[in-house]
Amino acid sequence: MPTPEAETRDLQPLAEIDRVIHEPARLAILGVLSAVDSADFLFLQNQTGLTGGNLSSHMTRLEEAGYVEVTKEFVDRMPRTLLRATKKGRVALRQYKKSMLHLLKALPG
Repeated sequence: MPTPEAETRDLQPLAEIDRVIHEPARLAILGVLSAVDSADFLFLQNQTGLTGGNLSSHMTRLEEAGYVEVTKEFVDRMPRTLLRATKKGRVALRQYKKSMLHLLKALPG
């Protein structure tokens, strides 16, 4: 049976988990963006089920962290927002997944 110190050590990565990604909406956004080259705002909104305002708010947080890149352009005089996971964002998502899998394995029961 593991000692309390060993259990605490196994769960230590929980304190270091990336809080930007850990929020469910941002995890969903980054998950979708990591599966595609890029996506427009409406596609991402449909995939995540978030409202436009909520998606925009979370995108701002992810952009500030350097995890996504936002490009605004016009197509036939209509504004279009393209979103893309950055290399930093993809690496952070892989690390988050690795940390969470380790933590889940370390949980008793």
